Amino acid sequence: MSFRKEKMLTLGGMNFRSKSTEELKQLFNAIMAAGTHGICFSAYEDGQSPGHVLQESLVRRRIEKLKPYSKWVRSFSCIEGNEWIPKIAKENGMKTLVGAWLGDDLEMNEKEIESLIELAKAGHVDIAAVGNEVLYRDDLSEEKLLEYIHRVKAALPDIPVGYVDAYYEFRDRPQISAACDVILANCYPYWEGCHIDYSLMYMKQMYQQALEAGKGKKVIITETGWPTEGGALEGAEASWRNSLQYFINAQQWSAEDNIELFYFSSFDESWKVESEGGVGAYWGLWDKHELLKF
Repeated sequence: MSFRKEKMLTLGGMNFRSKSTEELKQLFNAIMAAGTHGICFSAYEDGQSPGHVLQESLVRRRIEKLKPYSKWVRSFSCIEGNEWIPKIAKENGMKTLVGAWLGDDLEMNEKEIESLIELAKAGHVDIAAVGNEVLYRDDLSEEKLLEYIHRVKAALPDIPVGYVDAYYEFRDRPQISAACDVILANCYPYWEGCHIDYSLMYMKQMYQQALEAGKGKKVIITETGWPTEGGALEGAEASWRNSLQYFINAQQWSAEDNIELFYFSSFDESWKVESEGGVGAYWGLWDKHELLKF
């Protein structure tokens, strides 16, 4: 390996070339034992998908599995049983980043917003997220999203309110950045075809762009991760070893630089194959049988 490549790997995190997969597993387990900042909560079992009403017992069982390893939990919806997530997380001493799922169905949006406000007023919400990648999907106009954000901020003056989207949306939409109390940025080197060796450096660049867009506001990485299988996207290859490497680099950076980071995701979800292809089902640290992969 050339000096230049060696230097690049060092700047981009740990040099994994000399590490066996077994050594990486040991590092993974040491990080998990010490505890991570946050994790995205995947609630749907095999055969379930959004629209399926989640049962309290399922949410409770999965939160019990997560709580030894994470201080915070992030949820994506406030209806159809997802309202159990922040309630049960709080019961278990976890903090909550609670999201209202917004889309092009305005009636469903009303239910989500009303439930988010209700959950927050009941003391179950530490940070409120109004929508997730709505602009990326082009489900709502910027004006309509701003209306929802301002409505929740007015209802919850004592709780930080933000919107979740890809880091570059905050750069490209200054009105959204200005409306948010906190910048909630998704950063995925995998989805931008980045080779694993340079993925940490790339995530740091994404984070920096979100910081600049926020103009002094706190930036939280609300999603980042690497799939364990399912194929490749340009230079990014889904594999168990690459997933281990990415997790270790991300968590070490989070701890060393005090970056608030929510890892995606907790449990594998088979339903995501429909929108993301084969790779969609393998983003979890736990498999679909709720067994810790590493």
